[in-house]
Amino acid sequence: MSHGKTKGWLSDRSGVSLVELIVTMTILAILASVIMPMMQMTAVRTREIELHRNLRIIRTAIDDFQKSYKKAELEGKIPKSLDKSGCPETLQQLVDGYDFGGLYPTKKKFLRRIPPDPMNPPQPGKEPEWGMRSYADKPDSTTWGGEDVYDVYSKSEGTAIDGTKYNEW
Repeated sequence: MSHGKTKGWLSDRSGVSLVELIVTMTILAILASVIMPMMQMTAVRTREIELHRNLRIIRTAIDDFQKSYKKAELEGKIPKSLDKSGCPETLQQLVDGYDFGGLYPTKKKFLRRIPPDPMNPPQPGKEPEWGMRSYADKPDSTTWGGEDVYDVYSKSEGTAIDGTKYNEW
């Protein structure tokens, strides 16, 4: 038995050939070209899901505020007014709370914080910005009348995966 030789497919040379390296790099490049667009699409889809969720959270809080306001009116805690819609005056009022004329023992809060718009993220240290419509505004208005907050929408001009505009959701 000789000591300088190896058995089987192993040889005295070690390492990979240039052809093996090129084939491996080509396979990796093909895989990366397939995976990258899928990852980008997944990131966009995740932000779209977050936008839907945040819109639902804010809109539900506005609806709950309005229900409490109407209940306070019915129970005589707040005088009825034709000028008031029962919607919060600002989004911040959903966070700060409202007493509804003593309907509840303390100010009732509807949000812990205003959720950010993932398609129009706020600058660091700034409050989230949403497009708002008041009760008196037209449904497709892009300017807020300022009387109250009846609805919110994204300020993003971008287009969703399904072809709709984010600011129309």
